[in-house]
Amino acid sequence: MVIRLALFFALLAAAAILVAACSHRAPPTQVQNACSIFAQYPAWRRATERAERRWGLSQGTQLAFVNRESSFVANARPPRTRRLIVLPGPRASSAHGYAQALDGTWDWYREQTGNRSARRTNFADAVDFIGWYASMSQRLSRISLDDPRNLYFAYHEGHTGYNRGTHNSKAWLQRAASQVEADARRYDSQLRSCQRRSRWFR
Repeated sequence: MVIRLALFFALLAAAAILVAACSHRAPPTQVQNACSIFAQYPAWRRATERAERRWGLSQGTQLAFVNRESSFVANARPPRTRRLIVLPGPRASSAHGYAQALDGTWDWYREQTGNRSARRTNFADAVDFIGWYASMSQRLSRISLDDPRNLYFAYHEGHTGYNRGTHNSKAWLQRAASQVEADARRYDSQLRSCQRRSRWFR
């Protein structure tokens, strides 16, 4: 009886995980093309437009951050560490969702914006968070909203770390920020092109 009950709960947990996994949208099929991303997911275009109007951060920069942080995977998390080589240990951080926001930073965002029901696995909430964080970087670290490279440094290191220059000694982070900047510029250029040609839903 005990074994059957344990098996039942194990199957129930597996089913819940499967349902949760299937409830999220799959990453876009062409993640390098902003026009294709928005043609596949029109709601994402509207979400980035709202975030741009609210915070002043370009749609291309929002997409570049999401691409870098989660590769557009809704429930992305850092990999688990390993104990005794094979046993799964705790995750490296509490980062979660499209924007890979940490628990404390996400709570700060929800408190500051009043968006108490925001979820990190919701694309619209994630890009609004990215826009909000960029606006905080502008205020606390004097970074232009048109500077994806330094905005990403502050996003990764936090404003205190960025102001201390902790990013300057991290070659891998320098490369990552350069890629974010290149992606942001490319995405914005693509969006200007497809907006002119009205190709959103073709």
